Formats: sequence, C-alpha cells, structure tokens
Amino acid sequence: MQTLQYWVRLDRNFILAAALLAFAPGARAHDIPDEVRVQAFVKPEGQALKLLVRVPLKAMRDVDVPQRQGGFLDFARVDSSLRDAVALWLAGEIELYENDARLGKPKLVDARVSLESDRSFAAYESALAHFKDPRLGNDTELYWNQGLLDVLLAYPVRSERSAFSIRPRLERLGIKVNIVLRFLPPGGEARAFDLHGDPGLVRLDPRWHQAALRFVYSGFLHILQGSDHLLFVLCLVVPFRRFWPLAAIVTAFTVAHSVTLIMTALGHGPDALWFPPLIELLIAASIFYMAAENVLGSSLQRRWIIAFAFGLVHGFGFAYGLQQLLQFAGSHLITSLLAFNLGVELGQLLVLIVLVPLLSFLFRYLPERVGTIIISLVVGHTAWHWLLERWERLSRFPWPTLDAATLASAIRWLIALLVLAGLAWIAAHKRSHR
Repeated sequence: MQTLQYWVRLDRNFILAAALLAFAPGARAHDIPDEVRVQAFVKPEGQALKLLVRVPLKAMRDVDVPQRQGGFLDFARVDSSLRDAVALWLAGEIELYENDARLGKPKLVDARVSLESDRSFAAYESALAHFKDPRLGNDTELYWNQGLLDVLLAYPVRSERSAFSIRPRLERLGIKVNIVLRFLPPGGEARAFDLHGDPGLVRLDPRWHQAALRFVYSGFLHILQGSDHLLFVLCLVVPFRRFWPLAAIVTAFTVAHSVTLIMTALGHGPDALWFPPLIELLIAASIFYMAAENVLGSSLQRRWIIAFAFGLVHGFGFAYGLQQLLQFAGSHLITSLLAFNLGVELGQLLVLIVLVPLLSFLFRYLPERVGTIIISLVVGHTAWHWLLERWERLSRFPWPTLDAATLASAIRWLIALLVLAGLAWIAAHKRSHR
C-alpha cells in the first residue's frame, strides 16, 4: 500500500513539473517572431567592405543568454552570446559577392546591444559612430527580447570600385522579414532597397545589361502571370487567327502601354490614392468591351486602334505593378523600363504562338462563330464580376477635389492623349489607303 501511494505521489509531482515547464516563460524562447525589420548599410572603402546590420534580438533564437536577477540581460557576460548569435543567424546567411565571386568569411568588428529607442541607424555616419559610443551596462534593465543587436562586419575586397551583390538569406528570422538596405558606392548616390524574405541575388550597382536582363525576365513573367492582361490578349486573338496581323495588333498594344508606363515611372503620372483602383476598373472595362465586340462583330482594321487605346490604360497598371521592381534598376531607369516592355512583348508573342494554333485546332470541331461567342461570353462574364468588385473598391475613396493642380495635371494628360490619338488616326488612315 505504501509503495502504491509513493508511485501516485511521484506521478502527481511529475505531471505538475511538466505543466510548469510547459507554461514557463522560457518555453517561448523558440517562438518565431511574426514580423522582423532588419536595417543594413553596405559601404566599400578601400580594401574593405563594411556591413552594418541592426536586427531585433527577439529574432536571435537558440542562443544561451546570460541573465541577472529578474531575467535582465547581464551585460558583463553577454558578448559571447552576441558573437554566437552573429555566427548562427547573420554572418553565414548574408552572402556578399565581388564581381560575381562570393566574398570570404567576414571579420566581426563589433557586436553590441542597443535600446529600441536608439535612432543611430537613421544614417550611415551615425550608425558607424554608434559603435564608438560606450556600451550598455548592468545599470540598464533590459530583457533579451526587448533589445536590438547592432553588428559591424568587414569583408576584404580587391577594390572599392568593384561590382558588388548581396543575397540576404534572412527569411528564417521571422514569419515576415523586411530588410531595409542602403548601399553607399564610393563617390556615388546612395541607393535604397526594400527587400522581403529571400529576394535572391541583388546587384547593388548593376551594369546596364544586368539591369536589362532582369527587367526583360520580369516583363516576360508579368504578362504570363497577369490574368487580366492574358484575358485581354485572348479577346484580341479569338476572332483573328493570322499570326502577323495579330502581332501588329499586340505591338500597338505594347507601344501604347509603353508610353504611359514610362511617363508614370518617371513621376509624371497621377499620384492620388484613388487612381490605381480606377485603372484596375478601366482594365476590367476594357476586357468586357473587347468580349462584347467579339460577340457583336469585330473588324481587323479598327482592332489595332482599339488595342492602342486600351494599351494606354493597361500601361498605368503595369507602372503601378512595377514600382517595387524599379529599385533594382540602379542608374539605368530608362533602359530597365524599355527592357521590361520588351519582356512584355515577348510574353505576348509567346501567348500568340500558343493560342493561334490552339484556337485553329478547336475551331475544326466547333463552328468558328459559335466558338468565338462562347469564349467571349465566358471572358465577359469574368470581366463583369471584376467590374463590380473593383467599382465597390473604388467607391470607398472620396471624390477628388477639383483644385488647380488636379485640373492642370488632367489637362496635360488630355493633351498628350489627344496627340497620341491623332497619331494613331493618321497611321490608320495611311494604312487603309495602302
């Protein structure tokens, strides 16, 4: 009987201890933070490349943290833990390249803890000077997950004028990781990058051909991944299945959206909050119109003019989707924009190469007029639902105020559109005579 009571008490104590461990604060030490914001500076100087990084300490998991009474950081013994955190989470995960050759292991110049209220990383000079300030001491009561880790790393390089690239593989730091990176080339203007997760290889100062290749690829993928643009091209193709006339129509669409895309990217487009939702609504309206015209009857002679007109609208949509990508253009903005348009054109031509024989094969077993109407009705039904959804989204914005600046901007764009419409009419007139 006594043996039985002994085992019952032992089991009860074991369950109690397990419950205490499960709900103890230390059990959350391995939790992944929801959002992590990393600040970084990259600056080549002489034979060294300096990398300054600030990251929340809550993202530095699986590190043995020395604590004082009350759970506060023991600053007298924290240096070893900071070095472990840098080696585990930063030094091996941030890849830096000089002329496409990965740089070797960096030298850890300094690693220290800062308060969340510290603002020294607002600029490179103040961030670098911060490493010369006195360190925090045990007169500061700070928990590990409430501080910031500031790190200064130095990489040996051949020349400060080399072409540098970076791949910050820091997506493991949190569920959502945002990296604000600034590159300071020698004698040049600082460049800012807003990166998310693992952005892949980022060329900090790309050559023109490197930027062009990246944007050609991005434009190619953009047209293939954009369902609204693909449906618009489908509506262009369905009634006419001759490749070269269709290529001319698609090229007119590309030329038109290139105009509004480049003007908007250069800062000449409307910047009101309601304008992007309006463009999304107009894109849906363009698809619905093209589908309706296919059902009622379309003409090859005027189809390319309509494609040109709607291309102006789609160009705004491309521009607003391109804003995040422009940070990778470096000093080659115009080259990158033209390369993006080239990628879009290549993507559209690929769609034509696939759609023309596919539709020709389909219409062998289905009357052409019936097939055109069925496909156009399905596309028009989708566009109509988009119209309703996007109108509801646009209606949440207040109507714009008609001040002098708004009217002046509207007049400038109206004049530009009238000029483009006149050029399109002249081209159509000459083409009809030929």
